[in-house]
Amino acid sequence: MRSSAPLATALAAILALTAVTAVDAKPQKAKAPMASTAVAVSVFDQAAALRDAALKSNVAYDFLEELTTRFGPRPAGSESEKRAAEWAVKKLTALGFQNAHIESFPLHVWARGGPETIAITGDFAQPLVGVSLGGSTAGTVEAETVMFDTYQQFLDSKQDVTGKIVVILQPMAKASNGSGYGRMSGTVRSKGPIESQKRGAVGFVMRSLSTDNNRFPHAGASTWTDGKGIPSMAISAPDAAQLSRIHAMQAKGTAGPITIKMTTTGIFKGLGTSQNVVADLVGSEHPEQVIVVGGHLDSWDLGTGAIDDGAGTAITMAAAKVMIDHDLKPKRTIRVVFWGSEEVSQPAGSPTSETGGGAFREAHKAELSNYVVHAESDFGADKINNIALMKTDHPTFVTDIGNLLYPLGIYIDTKAVPNGGEDSGAMNDFVPAFDLNQDGYRYFDTHHTPNDTIDRVDPQQLSQNVAAYTATLWLIANTDVRFKLPPKEAK
Repeated sequence: MRSSAPLATALAAILALTAVTAVDAKPQKAKAPMASTAVAVSVFDQAAALRDAALKSNVAYDFLEELTTRFGPRPAGSESEKRAAEWAVKKLTALGFQNAHIESFPLHVWARGGPETIAITGDFAQPLVGVSLGGSTAGTVEAETVMFDTYQQFLDSKQDVTGKIVVILQPMAKASNGSGYGRMSGTVRSKGPIESQKRGAVGFVMRSLSTDNNRFPHAGASTWTDGKGIPSMAISAPDAAQLSRIHAMQAKGTAGPITIKMTTTGIFKGLGTSQNVVADLVGSEHPEQVIVVGGHLDSWDLGTGAIDDGAGTAITMAAAKVMIDHDLKPKRTIRVVFWGSEEVSQPAGSPTSETGGGAFREAHKAELSNYVVHAESDFGADKINNIALMKTDHPTFVTDIGNLLYPLGIYIDTKAVPNGGEDSGAMNDFVPAFDLNQDGYRYFDTHHTPNDTIDRVDPQQLSQNVAAYTATLWLIANTDVRFKLPPKEAK
Protein backbone atom coordinates (compact mmCIF):
# COMPACT_ATOMS: atom_id res chain seq x y z
CA MET A 1 0.00 0.00 0.00
CA ARG A 2 1.46 3.36 -0.98
CA SER A 3 1.24 6.35 1.28
CA SER A 4 -1.82 8.53 1.45
CA ALA A 5 -1.76 11.95 -0.21
CA PRO A 6 -1.19 13.81 3.08
CA LEU A 7 1.71 11.53 3.97
CA ALA A 8 3.18 11.85 0.49
CA THR A 9 2.97 15.62 0.82
CA ALA A 10 4.63 15.46 4.22
CA LEU A 11 7.42 13.29 2.86
CA ALA A 12 7.95 15.67 -0.03
CA ALA A 13 8.26 18.52 2.42
CA ILE A 14 10.70 16.53 4.53
CA LEU A 15 12.82 15.76 1.50
CA ALA A 16 13.02 19.47 0.77
CA LEU A 17 14.53 20.17 4.20
CA THR A 18 18.17 21.14 4.37
CA ALA A 19 20.64 19.03 6.28
CA VAL A 20 20.98 21.66 9.01
CA THR A 21 20.66 20.11 12.45
CA ALA A 22 18.25 21.51 14.98
CA VAL A 23 17.37 20.24 18.42
CA ASP A 24 13.73 21.28 18.13
CA ALA A 25 13.10 19.81 14.68
CA LYS A 26 12.16 16.24 15.64
CA PRO A 27 8.55 15.02 15.16
CA GLN A 28 6.32 16.33 17.91
CA LYS A 29 5.15 13.52 20.18
CA ALA A 30 3.70 13.86 23.65
CA LYS A 31 6.32 13.49 26.38
CA ALA A 32 8.97 12.54 23.84
CA PRO A 33 12.62 12.69 24.76
CA MET A 34 14.48 15.49 23.02
CA ALA A 35 16.14 14.61 19.75
CA SER A 36 19.90 14.89 19.79
CA THR A 37 21.89 16.84 17.21
CA ALA A 38 23.64 13.67 15.99
CA VAL A 39 21.45 13.23 12.93
CA ALA A 40 20.59 15.78 10.27
CA VAL A 41 16.98 16.91 10.53
CA SER A 42 16.10 15.57 7.10
CA VAL A 43 17.43 12.10 7.91
CA PHE A 44 15.66 11.87 11.26
CA ASP A 45 12.39 13.21 9.91
CA GLN A 46 12.57 10.90 6.89
CA ALA A 47 13.04 7.95 9.24
CA ALA A 48 10.08 9.03 11.35
CA ALA A 49 7.85 9.58 8.32
CA LEU A 50 8.85 6.21 6.84
CA ARG A 51 8.16 4.57 10.20
CA ASP A 52 4.64 5.97 10.18
CA ALA A 53 4.12 5.00 6.53
CA ALA A 54 5.17 1.43 7.32
CA LEU A 55 2.44 1.20 9.95
CA LYS A 56 -0.12 1.74 7.19
CA SER A 57 1.46 -0.66 4.71
CA ASN A 58 0.31 -4.21 3.99
CA VAL A 59 3.29 -5.18 1.81
CA ALA A 60 4.67 -7.62 4.37
CA TYR A 61 1.38 -9.41 4.92
CA ASP A 62 0.74 -9.67 1.17
CA PHE A 63 4.19 -11.15 0.62
CA LEU A 64 3.77 -13.64 3.48
CA GLU A 65 0.32 -14.63 2.28
CA GLU A 66 1.57 -15.37 -1.23
CA LEU A 67 4.65 -17.23 -0.01
CA THR A 68 2.77 -19.54 2.34
CA THR A 69 -0.11 -20.07 -0.10
CA ARG A 70 2.01 -20.83 -3.15
CA PHE A 71 4.56 -23.10 -1.52
CA GLY A 72 3.21 -24.29 1.83
CA PRO A 73 5.95 -26.15 3.75
CA ARG A 74 9.50 -25.48 2.52
CA PRO A 75 11.76 -28.17 4.03
CA ALA A 76 15.49 -27.66 3.72
CA GLY A 77 16.85 -28.91 0.41
CA SER A 78 13.39 -29.68 -0.99
CA GLU A 79 11.90 -28.76 -4.35
CA SER A 80 9.45 -26.53 -2.50
CA GLU A 81 12.28 -24.53 -0.93
CA LYS A 82 13.96 -24.22 -4.32
CA ARG A 83 10.80 -23.07 -6.07
CA ALA A 84 10.14 -20.55 -3.30
CA ALA A 85 13.65 -19.14 -3.77
CA GLU A 86 13.18 -18.83 -7.53
CA TRP A 87 9.87 -17.07 -6.99
CA ALA A 88 11.42 -14.75 -4.40
CA VAL A 89 14.07 -13.55 -6.88
CA LYS A 90 11.38 -12.62 -9.40
CA LYS A 91 9.21 -11.08 -6.71
CA LEU A 92 12.00 -8.96 -5.25
CA THR A 93 12.96 -7.73 -8.69
CA ALA A 94 9.35 -6.76 -9.44
CA LEU A 95 9.17 -4.93 -6.11
CA GLY A 96 12.11 -2.73 -7.11
CA PHE A 97 15.13 -4.44 -5.56
CA GLN A 98 18.40 -4.68 -7.46
CA ASN A 99 20.80 -7.56 -8.07
CA ALA A 100 18.30 -10.17 -6.88
CA HIS A 101 19.87 -13.59 -7.30
CA ILE A 102 20.30 -17.08 -5.86
CA GLU A 103 23.50 -18.32 -4.21
CA SER A 104 23.47 -22.12 -4.04
CA PHE A 105 25.40 -24.27 -1.58
CA PRO A 106 25.66 -28.02 -0.80
CA LEU A 107 23.44 -29.62 1.80
CA HIS A 108 22.99 -33.12 3.19
CA VAL A 109 19.25 -33.64 2.85
CA TRP A 110 16.96 -35.38 5.32
CA ALA A 111 13.22 -35.81 4.75
CA ARG A 112 10.27 -37.42 6.48
CA GLY A 113 9.42 -40.51 4.51
CA GLY A 114 5.79 -41.10 5.41
CA PRO A 115 3.35 -41.75 8.26
CA GLU A 116 4.82 -42.10 11.74
CA THR A 117 3.27 -43.68 14.80
CA ILE A 118 3.90 -44.00 18.49
CA ALA A 119 1.80 -45.78 21.12
CA ILE A 120 1.91 -47.38 24.53
CA THR A 121 1.47 -51.13 24.20
CA GLY A 122 0.66 -53.67 26.89
CA ASP A 123 -0.38 -52.07 30.18
CA PHE A 124 -1.92 -48.59 29.78
CA ALA A 125 -2.19 -49.24 26.01
CA GLN A 126 -3.13 -46.08 24.11
CA PRO A 127 -2.01 -44.08 21.07
CA LEU A 128 0.30 -41.10 21.49
CA VAL A 129 0.86 -38.18 19.14
CA GLY A 130 4.44 -37.78 18.01
CA VAL A 131 6.71 -36.74 15.17
CA SER A 132 10.22 -37.75 14.20
CA LEU A 133 12.98 -35.36 15.09
CA GLY A 134 14.89 -34.03 12.10
CA GLY A 135 17.80 -36.34 11.39
CA SER A 136 16.13 -39.34 13.02
CA THR A 137 16.87 -42.77 11.62
CA ALA A 138 13.94 -44.71 10.16
CA GLY A 139 12.77 -47.83 11.96
CA THR A 140 10.23 -49.55 14.16
CA VAL A 141 11.12 -50.42 17.72
CA GLU A 142 9.03 -51.77 20.59
CA ALA A 143 10.69 -51.76 23.95
CA GLU A 144 10.32 -51.04 27.63
CA THR A 145 10.74 -47.38 28.54
CA VAL A 146 12.96 -45.72 31.10
CA MET A 147 11.45 -42.33 31.98
CA PHE A 148 13.27 -39.33 33.41
CA ASP A 149 11.71 -36.10 34.68
CA THR A 150 14.61 -34.01 33.36
CA TYR A 151 17.48 -34.40 30.95
CA GLN A 152 20.00 -33.74 33.70
CA GLN A 153 18.45 -36.56 35.70
CA PHE A 154 19.09 -38.84 32.72
CA LEU A 155 22.71 -37.66 32.42
CA ASP A 156 23.31 -38.21 36.14
CA SER A 157 21.59 -41.60 36.26
CA LYS A 158 23.48 -44.87 36.41
CA GLN A 159 20.37 -46.80 35.37
CA ASP A 160 20.89 -49.34 32.61
CA VAL A 161 18.96 -48.31 29.48
CA THR A 162 20.35 -51.02 27.19
CA GLY A 163 17.69 -52.24 24.76
CA LYS A 164 15.18 -49.71 26.08
CA ILE A 165 13.56 -46.47 24.98
CA VAL A 166 14.70 -43.36 26.87
CA VAL A 167 11.89 -40.89 27.57
CA ILE A 168 12.61 -37.31 28.73
CA LEU A 169 9.53 -35.65 30.26
CA GLN A 170 11.04 -32.22 30.99
CA PRO A 171 8.70 -29.32 30.12
CA MET A 172 9.96 -26.12 28.53
CA ALA A 173 9.66 -22.88 30.49
CA LYS A 174 7.50 -20.18 28.92
CA ALA A 175 9.23 -16.81 28.61
CA SER A 176 8.78 -13.75 26.42
CA ASN A 177 12.40 -13.91 25.32
CA GLY A 178 12.29 -17.63 24.49
CA SER A 179 15.12 -18.44 26.88
CA GLY A 180 13.55 -21.76 27.81
CA TYR A 181 13.94 -23.00 24.25
CA GLY A 182 17.58 -22.13 23.79
CA ARG A 183 18.58 -24.07 26.87
CA MET A 184 16.85 -27.24 25.71
CA SER A 185 17.15 -27.33 21.91
CA GLY A 186 20.91 -27.70 22.07
CA THR A 187 20.83 -30.35 24.77
CA VAL A 188 17.68 -32.47 25.06
CA ARG A 189 16.69 -32.44 21.40
CA SER A 190 20.09 -32.20 19.77
CA LYS A 191 22.15 -34.44 22.04
CA GLY A 192 19.53 -36.64 23.68
CA PRO A 193 19.25 -39.25 20.92
CA ILE A 194 23.03 -39.65 20.56
CA GLU A 195 23.59 -39.84 24.32
CA SER A 196 20.83 -42.42 24.63
CA GLN A 197 22.34 -44.50 21.83
CA LYS A 198 25.76 -44.37 23.50
CA ARG A 199 24.19 -45.89 26.60
CA GLY A 200 22.62 -48.73 24.63
CA ALA A 201 19.08 -47.40 24.13
CA VAL A 202 17.15 -48.42 21.00
CA GLY A 203 14.88 -45.36 20.89
CA PHE A 204 14.50 -41.82 22.21
CA VAL A 205 11.31 -39.90 23.06
CA MET A 206 11.06 -36.37 24.44
CA ARG A 207 8.37 -33.92 25.37
CA SER A 208 8.12 -31.37 22.55
CA LEU A 209 9.95 -28.11 23.06
CA SER A 210 6.72 -26.18 23.32
CA THR A 211 4.64 -23.99 25.62
CA ASP A 212 1.17 -25.01 24.46
CA ASN A 213 -1.37 -27.58 25.63
CA ASN A 214 -2.48 -28.61 22.16
CA ARG A 215 -2.14 -32.21 21.12
CA PHE A 216 0.38 -31.30 18.44
CA PRO A 217 3.98 -32.50 18.50
CA HIS A 218 6.69 -29.94 17.69
CA ALA A 219 9.36 -30.95 15.17
CA GLY A 220 13.00 -29.89 15.38
CA ALA A 221 16.50 -30.99 14.45
CA SER A 222 18.62 -33.49 16.35
CA THR A 223 22.25 -34.39 15.77
CA TRP A 224 22.97 -35.70 12.28
CA THR A 225 23.54 -39.46 12.21
CA ASP A 226 23.45 -40.31 8.47
CA GLY A 227 21.13 -43.22 9.22
CA LYS A 228 23.31 -44.66 11.94
CA GLY A 229 21.31 -43.37 14.91
CA ILE A 230 18.21 -44.59 16.71
CA PRO A 231 14.54 -43.72 16.06
CA SER A 232 13.83 -40.43 17.84
CA MET A 233 10.55 -38.62 18.34
CA ALA A 234 8.95 -35.66 20.09
CA ILE A 235 5.49 -36.12 21.56
CA SER A 236 2.82 -33.54 22.31
CA ALA A 237 2.67 -31.83 25.70
CA PRO A 238 -0.58 -33.62 26.74
CA ASP A 239 0.93 -36.98 25.85
CA ALA A 240 4.08 -36.19 27.80
CA ALA A 241 1.88 -35.19 30.75
CA GLN A 242 0.11 -38.54 30.45
CA LEU A 243 3.44 -40.36 30.62
CA SER A 244 4.42 -38.19 33.60
CA ARG A 245 1.36 -39.40 35.47
CA ILE A 246 2.24 -42.99 34.69
CA HIS A 247 5.83 -42.33 35.76
CA ALA A 248 4.54 -40.97 39.10
CA MET A 249 2.49 -44.15 39.53
CA GLN A 250 5.62 -46.21 38.86
CA ALA A 251 7.41 -44.29 41.61
CA LYS A 252 4.57 -45.18 44.00
CA GLY A 253 4.61 -48.82 42.95
CA THR A 254 1.13 -48.72 41.43
CA ALA A 255 2.31 -49.16 37.83
CA GLY A 256 4.81 -51.53 36.34
CA PRO A 257 7.07 -51.24 33.29
CA ILE A 258 5.62 -49.38 30.30
CA THR A 259 6.30 -50.42 26.71
CA ILE A 260 6.24 -48.10 23.72
CA LYS A 261 6.14 -48.99 20.05
CA MET A 262 7.34 -46.28 17.66
CA THR A 263 7.79 -46.08 13.90
CA THR A 264 9.91 -43.37 12.31
CA THR A 265 10.41 -42.81 8.59
CA GLY A 266 13.40 -40.51 8.12
CA ILE A 267 15.15 -40.64 4.74
CA PHE A 268 18.76 -39.52 4.26
CA LYS A 269 18.87 -38.45 0.63
CA GLY A 270 22.57 -37.72 0.39
CA LEU A 271 24.21 -34.55 -0.84
CA GLY A 272 21.86 -32.03 -2.44
CA THR A 273 21.67 -28.27 -2.63
CA SER A 274 19.95 -25.37 -0.96
CA GLN A 275 20.20 -21.66 -1.64
CA ASN A 276 20.24 -18.16 -0.23
CA VAL A 277 18.27 -15.40 -1.95
CA VAL A 278 20.12 -12.06 -1.97
CA ALA A 279 18.79 -8.68 -3.14
CA ASP A 280 19.94 -5.10 -2.68
CA LEU A 281 18.68 -1.59 -2.24
CA VAL A 282 21.95 -0.12 -3.51
CA GLY A 283 23.41 2.80 -1.61
CA SER A 284 23.57 6.14 -3.40
CA GLU A 285 26.85 7.35 -1.84
CA HIS A 286 28.52 4.37 -0.16
CA PRO A 287 27.26 1.26 -1.97
CA GLU A 288 30.17 -0.78 -0.64
CA GLN A 289 29.03 -0.19 2.96
CA VAL A 290 26.45 -2.93 3.47
CA ILE A 291 23.73 -3.44 6.08
CA VAL A 292 22.44 -7.04 6.06
CA VAL A 293 18.95 -7.99 7.22
CA GLY A 294 16.73 -10.97 6.49
CA GLY A 295 15.05 -14.16 7.60
CA HIS A 296 15.20 -17.81 6.58
CA LEU A 297 13.08 -19.11 3.74
CA ASP A 298 12.95 -22.79 4.66
CA SER A 299 10.51 -24.22 7.18
CA TRP A 300 9.53 -27.44 8.86
CA ASP A 301 7.24 -29.76 6.93
CA LEU A 302 4.28 -29.76 9.33
CA GLY A 303 2.88 -26.25 8.79
CA THR A 304 3.41 -23.55 6.16
CA GLY A 305 6.26 -21.73 7.89
CA ALA A 306 4.34 -18.49 8.45
CA ILE A 307 5.85 -17.47 11.78
CA ASP A 308 9.02 -19.54 11.33
CA ASP A 309 10.17 -17.85 9.32
CA GLY A 310 8.14 -16.51 6.43
CA ALA A 311 7.32 -13.55 8.66
CA GLY A 312 11.00 -12.67 9.02
CA THR A 313 11.55 -12.58 5.27
CA ALA A 314 8.42 -10.46 4.83
CA ILE A 315 9.29 -8.00 7.61
CA THR A 316 12.83 -7.27 6.48
CA MET A 317 11.92 -7.12 2.80
CA ALA A 318 9.00 -4.77 3.49
CA ALA A 319 11.19 -2.40 5.52
CA ALA A 320 13.30 -1.70 2.46
CA LYS A 321 10.24 -1.71 0.20
CA VAL A 322 8.78 1.24 2.13
CA MET A 323 11.83 3.24 1.06
CA ILE A 324 11.43 2.13 -2.55
CA ASP A 325 7.77 3.13 -2.55
CA HIS A 326 8.71 6.66 -1.53
CA ASP A 327 11.56 7.00 -4.03
CA LEU A 328 14.15 7.23 -1.27
CA LYS A 329 17.63 5.80 -1.72
CA PRO A 330 19.78 5.13 1.34
CA LYS A 331 23.39 6.28 1.28
CA ARG A 332 24.56 2.82 2.32
CA THR A 333 23.40 -0.42 0.71
CA ILE A 334 20.66 -2.38 2.44
CA ARG A 335 21.02 -6.07 1.57
CA VAL A 336 18.06 -8.36 2.15
CA VAL A 337 18.90 -12.06 2.49
CA PHE A 338 16.49 -14.98 2.62
CA TRP A 339 18.69 -17.70 4.06
CA GLY A 340 18.17 -21.32 3.08
CA SER A 341 18.17 -24.44 5.22
CA GLU A 342 18.22 -23.02 8.73
CA GLU A 343 16.00 -25.77 10.17
CA VAL A 344 18.51 -28.60 9.83
CA SER A 345 21.45 -30.34 11.39
CA GLN A 346 24.45 -31.36 9.30
CA PRO A 347 27.43 -33.69 9.70
CA ALA A 348 30.02 -32.25 12.08
CA GLY A 349 33.11 -31.01 10.26
CA SER A 350 31.39 -31.19 6.89
CA PRO A 351 31.54 -28.28 4.40
CA THR A 352 27.76 -28.17 4.83
CA SER A 353 27.84 -27.87 8.61
CA GLU A 354 26.76 -24.21 8.78
CA THR A 355 24.21 -24.28 5.94
CA GLY A 356 22.67 -20.95 4.84
CA GLY A 357 24.31 -18.57 7.27
CA GLY A 358 27.77 -20.08 6.96
CA ALA A 359 27.46 -20.33 3.17
CA PHE A 360 26.60 -16.63 2.97
CA ARG A 361 29.53 -15.68 5.18
CA GLU A 362 31.97 -17.69 3.08
CA ALA A 363 30.59 -16.38 -0.23
CA HIS A 364 30.99 -12.77 0.95
CA LYS A 365 34.04 -13.09 3.17
CA ALA A 366 36.18 -10.75 1.09
CA GLU A 367 33.75 -7.87 1.58
CA LEU A 368 32.76 -8.40 5.22
CA SER A 369 35.18 -5.72 6.39
CA ASN A 370 32.90 -3.18 4.69
CA TYR A 371 29.72 -4.53 6.26
CA VAL A 372 28.28 -2.10 8.77
CA VAL A 373 25.90 -4.28 10.78
CA HIS A 374 23.59 -7.30 10.48
CA ALA A 375 20.26 -8.40 11.94
CA GLU A 376 17.80 -11.24 11.46
CA SER A 377 14.07 -11.53 12.13
CA ASP A 378 13.38 -15.11 13.22
CA PHE A 379 11.06 -15.02 16.21
CA GLY A 380 7.60 -14.81 14.71
CA ALA A 381 5.51 -11.73 14.01
CA ASP A 382 4.42 -10.42 17.40
CA LYS A 383 5.26 -6.93 18.58
CA ILE A 384 8.88 -5.82 18.91
CA ASN A 385 9.43 -4.47 22.40
CA ASN A 386 13.15 -3.71 22.62
CA ILE A 387 16.30 -3.14 20.62
CA ALA A 388 19.83 -4.24 21.50
CA LEU A 389 22.75 -2.44 19.88
CA MET A 390 26.49 -2.80 19.81
CA LYS A 391 28.53 0.14 21.07
CA THR A 392 29.01 2.81 18.43
CA ASP A 393 31.57 5.44 17.54
CA HIS A 394 28.83 8.07 17.70
CA PRO A 395 28.10 9.56 21.13
CA THR A 396 24.38 10.22 20.57
CA PHE A 397 23.28 7.59 18.06
CA VAL A 398 21.50 5.52 20.72
CA THR A 399 19.45 8.56 21.70
CA ASP A 400 18.40 9.06 18.10
CA ILE A 401 17.28 5.45 17.79
CA GLY A 402 15.38 5.77 21.04
CA ASN A 403 13.57 8.85 19.78
CA LEU A 404 12.54 7.02 16.61
CA LEU A 405 11.37 3.81 18.21
CA TYR A 406 9.66 4.90 21.43
CA PRO A 407 6.37 5.75 19.60
CA LEU A 408 6.26 2.05 18.63
CA GLY A 409 6.54 0.96 22.26
CA ILE A 410 10.18 -0.11 21.87
CA TYR A 411 12.83 0.53 24.50
CA ILE A 412 16.61 0.17 24.33
CA ASP A 413 18.03 -2.79 26.23
CA THR A 414 21.38 -1.37 27.28
CA LYS A 415 22.53 -4.59 28.96
CA ALA A 416 21.98 -7.07 26.13
CA VAL A 417 24.71 -8.04 23.68
CA PRO A 418 23.06 -8.60 20.28
CA ASN A 419 23.83 -11.80 18.40
CA GLY A 420 21.79 -11.51 15.23
CA GLY A 421 19.98 -14.72 14.32
CA GLU A 422 20.81 -18.35 13.69
CA ASP A 423 21.84 -17.42 10.14
CA SER A 424 23.17 -13.88 10.31
CA GLY A 425 25.04 -14.81 13.49
CA ALA A 426 27.51 -16.73 11.34
CA MET A 427 29.06 -13.29 10.66
CA ASN A 428 29.43 -12.35 14.33
CA ASP A 429 33.22 -12.60 14.35
CA PHE A 430 33.43 -10.11 11.50
CA VAL A 431 30.33 -7.89 11.55
CA PRO A 432 28.51 -6.25 14.51
CA ALA A 433 24.85 -7.14 15.08
CA PHE A 434 21.70 -5.44 16.27
CA ASP A 435 18.58 -7.17 17.54
CA LEU A 436 15.01 -5.95 17.33
CA ASN A 437 13.51 -8.33 19.87
CA GLN A 438 9.92 -9.49 19.59
CA ASP A 439 7.57 -10.65 22.31
CA GLY A 440 7.88 -14.41 22.09
CA TYR A 441 5.42 -15.35 24.82
CA ARG A 442 3.14 -17.25 22.44
CA TYR A 443 5.71 -18.10 19.78
CA PHE A 444 6.46 -21.60 21.06
CA ASP A 445 2.77 -22.45 21.19
CA THR A 446 2.90 -22.74 17.40
CA HIS A 447 6.57 -23.09 16.47
CA HIS A 448 7.42 -26.22 14.41
CA THR A 449 3.81 -27.50 14.38
CA PRO A 450 0.97 -27.91 11.87
CA ASN A 451 -0.41 -24.71 13.41
CA ASP A 452 2.38 -22.60 11.94
CA THR A 453 0.05 -20.94 9.44
CA ILE A 454 -0.70 -17.36 8.47
CA ASP A 455 -3.82 -17.09 10.63
CA ARG A 456 -1.42 -16.99 13.61
CA VAL A 457 -0.04 -13.67 12.30
CA ASP A 458 -1.57 -10.41 13.53
CA PRO A 459 -1.32 -7.90 10.61
CA GLN A 460 -1.02 -4.91 12.92
CA GLN A 461 1.82 -6.43 14.91
CA LEU A 462 3.48 -7.45 11.67
CA SER A 463 3.34 -3.83 10.48
CA GLN A 464 4.81 -2.65 13.78
CA ASN A 465 7.78 -4.92 13.07
CA VAL A 466 8.17 -3.43 9.61
CA ALA A 467 8.01 0.09 11.01
CA ALA A 468 10.74 -0.66 13.54
CA TYR A 469 13.06 -2.13 10.94
CA THR A 470 12.32 0.68 8.48
CA ALA A 471 13.19 3.46 10.91
CA THR A 472 16.28 1.68 12.23
CA LEU A 473 17.63 0.81 8.80
CA TRP A 474 17.06 4.30 7.41
CA LEU A 475 18.91 5.93 10.29
CA ILE A 476 21.85 3.53 10.07
CA ALA A 477 22.01 3.75 6.28
CA ASN A 478 22.07 7.53 6.17
CA THR A 479 24.58 8.33 8.90
CA ASP A 480 28.26 7.56 9.24
CA VAL A 481 27.75 5.55 12.43
CA ARG A 482 29.96 2.52 12.91
CA PHE A 483 29.27 -0.25 15.39
CA LYS A 484 31.95 -1.97 17.43
CA LEU A 485 32.43 -5.70 17.77
CA PRO A 486 32.32 -6.78 21.41
CA PRO A 487 35.47 -8.04 23.10
CA LYS A 488 35.89 -11.77 22.51
CA GLU A 489 35.41 -12.56 26.16
CA ALA A 490 31.97 -10.87 26.07
CA LYS A 491 30.64 -13.17 23.37
